Amino acid sequence: MGTKALDGALFERLVAGGAANLGINARVVNDLNVFPIPDGDTGDNMRMTIDGGVRSLTQKPTANLFEASRILARGMLMSARGNSGVILSQFFAGIADGFSGVETADVTAVGHALRMGVKSAYASVVTPTEGTILTVMREAVEYACERITPESTLESFNTDALAEMERSLQRTPELLAVLKEAGVIDSGGAGLFYIADGVNRTLNGEMPVESAVPAAPSAPDAPDLSLFDENSSMLFGYCTEFLLRLTHAKTDIDAFSLEELIAYLETVGDSIVAVRNGTVVKIHVHTMTPETVLAHCHAFGEFLTIKIENMTLQHHEMKVDNRFDSKPRKPFGLVTVASGPGIRETFSDLGADVVIDGGQGKNPSTEDFLSAFEKVGAETIFVLPNNGNIVMAAKQAASLCETARVIVVESKNIGEGYAALTMLSYDSGDADEIAATLKEAMEGVVTGMVTAAVRETTVDGVAIKADDYIGFTDKHMLVSEPTALAALEALTEKLNIDSREYVIAVYGADVPEADKAVFRNYMKSGHRRTELCEIDGGQEIYHYLLILG
Repeated sequence: MGTKALDGALFERLVAGGAANLGINARVVNDLNVFPIPDGDTGDNMRMTIDGGVRSLTQKPTANLFEASRILARGMLMSARGNSGVILSQFFAGIADGFSGVETADVTAVGHALRMGVKSAYASVVTPTEGTILTVMREAVEYACERITPESTLESFNTDALAEMERSLQRTPELLAVLKEAGVIDSGGAGLFYIADGVNRTLNGEMPVESAVPAAPSAPDAPDLSLFDENSSMLFGYCTEFLLRLTHAKTDIDAFSLEELIAYLETVGDSIVAVRNGTVVKIHVHTMTPETVLAHCHAFGEFLTIKIENMTLQHHEMKVDNRFDSKPRKPFGLVTVASGPGIRETFSDLGADVVIDGGQGKNPSTEDFLSAFEKVGAETIFVLPNNGNIVMAAKQAASLCETARVIVVESKNIGEGYAALTMLSYDSGDADEIAATLKEAMEGVVTGMVTAAVRETTVDGVAIKADDYIGFTDKHMLVSEPTALAALEALTEKLNIDSREYVIAVYGADVPEADKAVFRNYMKSGHRRTELCEIDGGQEIYHYLLILG
C-alpha cells in the first residue's frame, strides 16, 4: 500500500536515518574535495550540522509535523558548519516554513515543503553556482514533484527523488569545470544524496531507527556541594537563566516592552542578556535575589525552562562561566579564526579579542561564533573568518546576534586575516571606516599553502601524484613536488616572490628545524630583496603557509 502521510514522529525517524547514513559515509564525502588535500571536511560539516538538528528533535519529540520540522531546523541552524552545512540548514529551514501550520502532510504537501527548502537554500547563497549541492537538491525535488499523482506514496516520491539526485550528482562535473578536471562529483551534493538514501532506507525498513540517533552530549559533572556549607557566605550571587513564554492571560503581548524589563533587571542584577523571539523571552542575569526576578517576570507569562546556579560555589570550583562579563560593553571588538597555537597567539597579540580554534578540517559552527560574540562583550564586533568555507557560518551567526552589531569582513585565508589585523585600529570610532580599513589591508595580499596530496588527480593543469606535496594559493593549484621543502621553494618562484616587500613563513606542527634552516638559506642566497619573517604556527594540515605582502 505504501505510506500516504507524514507526521512529526515519522519525520524524526526519517531524518535520523538520513543523518546516520551520512555519518557512515562522511569520509567518502570528505574525499571528494576538488583539491586533494587531507581532512577535506564537507562530509563532517554536513554530518555535524544535521546531527545537531536530530539531537534537538530527539530531546523534544512531537507528532506535530510543523513543530518537529521547526525544532530540527533550529538545531541545525545553531550547529551549521561550513558552506555546505549552512546551505543544508537553510534547506531544512525552508522545509519547516513549507510545513507551517501543518500537523500531517500528504505527498503533495511534502513536495511543496521541499520546494520551499530549495528556495531557501538558493537564497542563502549570494551568487548560487550550478553543479553544486543546490543543483542536486533542485533537480531531485522538481523531478519527484512533477511525478506526483493521486496514487503517490512517500515511498514512490522518495524513490523518484533519490534516482534523480544520483543522476544529477553524476552530471555535476559537466556543469563545473573544476570537478571535471579533478575527476570528482560535487561533495556537497554527495552528502545530500547520502542523507536522502538514509531517509529512503529508513522508510523502507532497511535501517534500525535506534542506530540512527546521534548520542546526546554527556551531562556535566555534578557540583561539589561541600564547597558551600552551613558556614559559607554568598559572595557572587546566582547565575539565573530562563525562557519565558509571554501569555495573553497575563499581559498584553503586543505592548510588552523588553526595554522596560531590562531596566528593571538592572536594578536587581548585572551581566544582563535579554532577547525576545516572538512570544518567547530569554533572560540571563547575575543577581543576589533570583526569587524577585522570577516573581517579576512571572507576571508576564509562564516559564519554559529555569536554571539557577550558585556562582560562589562555581567560584570555589574555579569553573565560573565568564561568558557574560559584568564590565560595561566596550565599543569595538574582533573575533577571528585560526588553527595552530602559534597563529592563534600571533592573532591575539595583534588585537583579536577571541581567536576561535578552527580552519581547514575544523570549521566552527554558528553557535561557536555566537559564543565568541558573547565573550567579546562589545557593541560592534568585526569578524575575520580567514577561510572561504567559514564565511557563511559567520554571516549566519551575525544575523542571529541580537546583542551587538556584527560586521563580517570576508577574509578568505590566514594571510588576509593577518594583513587586516596589522592595520586594526579603533581610533576613528566609526565602525564602517574601521571595516573599510580592514578590507583595504587585505587587498594585494597573497597566501600560498603547501600540504600533502591524498590522491592522484589533475588540477589547473598540474598533474599530481598521491603523496606528492602540492603548493597553491586560494583555489589555484601551482606546483606538485616529491617533498614539502621542494614544493615550498617551487611555490615561492611561482608566486614571484622577488616582487614582494616581505614574506612571512608560517611553519606547521611537524616541520623539522633543519628544513626551516634550509629555507632561510634559500631566501638569503636567492631572494635577498624580500624580507623573511618566520612564525612557528603549529598548524595541522598545512606544512607551510606563505604570506606575501
